[in-house]
Amino acid sequence: MIPLLLGVSIIVFLIIHAAPGNPWSSFFSPRMDPEFRARLIAKFGLDRPLYQQYLDWLKLTLQGNLGYSTLYQRPVLDMLRERIGPTLILTASAEVLALLIAVPIGVISATRQYSKFDYSLTVLAFMGISLPGFFTILVIKFLVGFKLRLLPMAFMTTPGYIAPTTWLYVWDRLKHLMMPAGILAIRGLALYSRFTRSSMLEVVRQDYIRTARAKGLAERLVIYKHALRNSLIPLITLEGLNLSALFGGAIIFEILFTWPGIGQMAYEAVLARDYPVLMATNMMFALLVMLGNLLADVLYAVVDPRIRYQ
Repeated sequence: MIPLLLGVSIIVFLIIHAAPGNPWSSFFSPRMDPEFRARLIAKFGLDRPLYQQYLDWLKLTLQGNLGYSTLYQRPVLDMLRERIGPTLILTASAEVLALLIAVPIGVISATRQYSKFDYSLTVLAFMGISLPGFFTILVIKFLVGFKLRLLPMAFMTTPGYIAPTTWLYVWDRLKHLMMPAGILAIRGLALYSRFTRSSMLEVVRQDYIRTARAKGLAERLVIYKHALRNSLIPLITLEGLNLSALFGGAIIFEILFTWPGIGQMAYEAVLARDYPVLMATNMMFALLVMLGNLLADVLYAVVDPRIRYQ
């Protein structure tokens, strides 16, 4: 993971600096004294070669200093600590919701292959995979939030609302979480249900499943204890790979739902060419994806005892 993170940091650094503009262009007036402009550029190291700027950033990062935001005028590390919580709440809720619904649906679809339920699930799954995320957000926000007024359409909590009890505070947070987490879970739900179905159909045709049925085991035990556990390995692989799409999609959701997470901060940093924030957020997303893939590798051995790592 360490060399991979290093390679990602180099690529991200080059892409960010290749984009037009710089963090200080908005401060440069056409009538600014040229000498003062040169001193200002030198102060922030923008006159140094690109490789030197990268080495300076890498040295500070290894010391635990992620730099100072030019947009927010605050240490980047403090901002990440504040924003990582809302982002993890949103993405984790969406992922748990998708798995809790998709796995049982995939199992039922596999055990009832070519039934009306199976065909209906196939159509809905392809719709969930094919529809763009921003389009789904706008349609559901319009119907559920604007027309029916069932759920709030923005923010983590109701602005200015002071809950008299802890339960009402929790309920207010849940109402604001339901719509973004539910929509974010749609694509994962569609993918996981299809993969669970395909994997289950392959497993239930194995000899050991026929042997379990021949021994007289209950069908529910055969399906959920023997077949499902062995069919989870492809799903775990997909789970690790889907994390990148999940965090990437969270950026759009945080913008459209005014969700105060890392994605919204990264979007504002792009518009302002806030290099320290952009580097920190991109590296944070890369690290989370790598940790997700590492967790998937560990879960292989948990699900299938035959797998052993040296």
